[in-house]
Parts: sequence; C-alpha cells; structure tokens
Amino acid sequence: MTAMVKHFLNLDVISKNDLRSIINTAKDLKNGTASVDKPLAGKALAMIFEKPSTRTRVSFEVGMKQLGGDVVILNSSESQIGRGETIADTAQVLSRYVDCIMMRTYGHEKISEMAKFSTVPVINGLTNSSHPCQLLADVMTFEEHAGPIRGKTIAWSGDGNNMASSWIHAAVKFDFNLRIACPKEQAPHSELFEWANKNNGSVKLFNEPAEAVKNADCVVTDTWTSMGNDEADPHNHLAPFRVDKALMDHASVNAVFMHCLPAHRGEEVTSDVIDGPQSIVWDEAENRLHTQKAILLWCLT
Repeated sequence: MTAMVKHFLNLDVISKNDLRSIINTAKDLKNGTASVDKPLAGKALAMIFEKPSTRTRVSFEVGMKQLGGDVVILNSSESQIGRGETIADTAQVLSRYVDCIMMRTYGHEKISEMAKFSTVPVINGLTNSSHPCQLLADVMTFEEHAGPIRGKTIAWSGDGNNMASSWIHAAVKFDFNLRIACPKEQAPHSELFEWANKNNGSVKLFNEPAEAVKNADCVVTDTWTSMGNDEADPHNHLAPFRVDKALMDHASVNAVFMHCLPAHRGEEVTSDVIDGPQSIVWDEAENRLHTQKAILLWCLT
C-alpha cells in the first residue's frame, strides 16, 4: 500500500479540512457549479455488500456512473468471501482489478483489514460501528436548511448505535454541540466520549430526551434494531426516546428533523414528525448521491 492511497473509513481519522472540502464539493456538484466532466472515466468501483442496502447501493452506483466510471457489485453469497476467503486475500485481488472498493459489512475489523491489504482506496459504506458516508450527507443537509452547523446544537434520541457514534465523530470535526439521549445500557461506547473530550468536542449524554432536545436546532434518530441484529427486542427500553410531536416541541421553533432511513414509523419516530414540516429526510436521502460522488472524487483524484 502506498502513502498516496486515501481511504474513507471513519470521520475521526480524516482532517477537518478534508471533510469540509468533500462537503463543499458535494454542494457544488448538486448546484451544478463543479467543473467536472466524467473525471472518473476508465475507473471502476467494486461494491461489496454483506448487509442489505438501498440508499448506499443506488447512490454509489449512480454517482460512479455519473462521474464516468464503472461499477461491479458483489454480495457475500456471490463472492468467495462468503465461502471463506480472507478479507486480506480479497483485498489484494480486487486491487488488481478495480480502482476503489466500497464495503458495507458488520464488524469494523473487516473494513480495517480490507484497507490494510488494499492498494486502492477503501470506503466504509457502513459497519456496526459507524456510518461516515451518511454523516456527510447529514451535515450537508442541515447546512442547506439551517446554515453553518458550527456552534449549533444537534440532539440524538434513541439507540446509541453506529449512527450515534458517527455523530460523535462529526461533532468534533465540524465543531457543533451534540446531545445524546438513550438508555444507559444502549449508550455509545465510553471510549467515544473520551475521544471527543480529548479533542475538545462538546458531546453530552442524557437519560431524558426532553432535556437533550431542549432548544436544539436539529433532532435526529434511527431505527431501534440494526440490520442483522437478532438480539432481544429493545423497544421497551427505547419507547420513551421515540421522536414524536411532543418531543419536537421541546426543540427550537425552527428545528429540523433528520433520519438516515429506513424508518419504522410508530417506533423510533411517528408519522406526523417524519412527514411533517420540520422533516428534511428526503433531502437528506438525496444528498447521499452528491456526497458519495464527492467522496469518490476525494479518494480517486
């Protein structure tokens, strides 16, 4: 692996300037002001899916093609990974065929191993630990509707899952205040809070969602059960953290609501919120396309 390879694995290991540059590129691509004309022509992206996907798959495939490149899609059942080939061997082989690898998988150690042995950029399309691609779309969407995110207050209510973890990374990298409300037993790992504190981040944990949401500029949630999670139903613990109209009323009058989707209506969020005037989830979903394209350009140009 050469020093020039730029992996997109987690927000915490990418500089603030690079993350801001990626978002600025995404905005320019969406607005039609970016001077790009098939810059990835002749390049190929391999996408490996061990988890189901709608937004990640479509946005990366369409984005790569719009930039002039080609895409190869591998599901775990269709590749030798599903039959026991090591991630290291797969990485070395794919590096001989394609110019970039996007992987959507379970344990974060898999994406780390892929990057370790790949000689081309590797992009984290989602792991059980983080979802950095989604966070760039989230920041972009917030700024479209509410202005610069720096100094603003974002409130998370729900399961302290991979999305909550990436919000912690983003709070430090984009200099905003983050309040996380969730049951103690489902809070993000303490190491994340320690990392945020060490890096001068403003991240606080709450047990009461109304306290976390008070005067917030944005309220965010996610599904209560992650894909592939067969553990006991956590809904009895998370019901008090459901985002409904009553909870939104604690936020700023101009607060927006975000959800990375797919949503389980009536569980983590009520329909009157996700379909209501404060919801910006559809812009959030659209912006996955623009930020994926910007990530690809950052990795490959």
